[in-house]
Amino acid sequence: MKTRVISAIVALAIIVPLLILGGKPFILAMGILAVLAYKEVVDLKESHNKLPAIIQVIGLIDLLLLVFSEFDGYSIMFGVTYRGIAITLVSLLIPAVLYKNDTYTMKDAFFMIGSILLLGTVFNVFILLRAISLYQVIYLALIAIMTDTFAMLIGCLIGKHKLIPDVSPKKSWEGSIAGTLVGSAIAIIFYCNLIGSFSFGLVVTTIILSVVGQFGDLVFSKIKRENKIKDFGKIMPGHGGVLDRLDSLAFIAIAYVILFSII
Repeated sequence: MKTRVISAIVALAIIVPLLILGGKPFILAMGILAVLAYKEVVDLKESHNKLPAIIQVIGLIDLLLLVFSEFDGYSIMFGVTYRGIAITLVSLLIPAVLYKNDTYTMKDAFFMIGSILLLGTVFNVFILLRAISLYQVIYLALIAIMTDTFAMLIGCLIGKHKLIPDVSPKKSWEGSIAGTLVGSAIAIIFYCNLIGSFSFGLVVTTIILSVVGQFGDLVFSKIKRENKIKDFGKIMPGHGGVLDRLDSLAFIAIAYVILFSII
C-alpha cells in the first residue's frame, strides 16, 4: 500500500502541473504517454506474434501521426484525420503480404491497426479536451476516478453479485451501481460549481459516461486476461502501466466527445 500511495503522489506531481499548464508541454506529455502505452501493446504475448522491428517502428510513426493530428478539411469527428487512418492502413497491411513464414501475418496487421487507431484517437482526444477547457478534463477525470474508487470500496463491503466474473471476478453489481451513483454525483457537483448549470441532460450524460468508463475498464481487463498478465506495465509501482491507469478515462473521453458533438 505504501508503494502504491507514493507512486500515485509522484504521478500526480508530474501530471497535475502539465495539465494546468496545457499547451505544448501537455501535448508533448500526451505523446510520451502514447509511446509508453504503445510499448505495452507491442509487448503483449498472446494477442499477436513477435513483431518485426521495422513493423514496430512503422506502427509508432503511424501512432504519433494520429496523436498529433489537428483539425483540417480531412478531419472526421476529432483531430484524427482520414489521411492518418489511410496511412496506418496502407503501411501496416502491405507488409503482411511481403513477409513469409508467419513472421508478420494479417492477424498481426489488423491487431496493430486496431491498437493504433484506439491509442491514437484516445490521446488525440485528451489533447483536444485540454485545449477546450481544463475544467472539462477534471470533470471527466472525476467521473473515472470516483466511479472506480467507490465501486471498489462499496463492492468490497456489500458486493455479492458478480458483474462479469469471466472478465473481472472482483467486480460486483452492487459496486458498479454505487460507483456510478456516487461518482456521477461528485462530478455533477464539480460541473455545476465551476463549469455550467445543473440540468437533466447533465445528469444523464454523466451517468452514461460513468457506465461507459466501467466498460472501458472491463475491455482492458479482458485484454489482460487473454494475455495472462496482471498489469500492462510497471511504470507506476503498485498501479501497473499507462493503460492500467487510463482504461476508464480513455473510454469516457471518447464517449464525451461523441455526446458533445451530438448534443
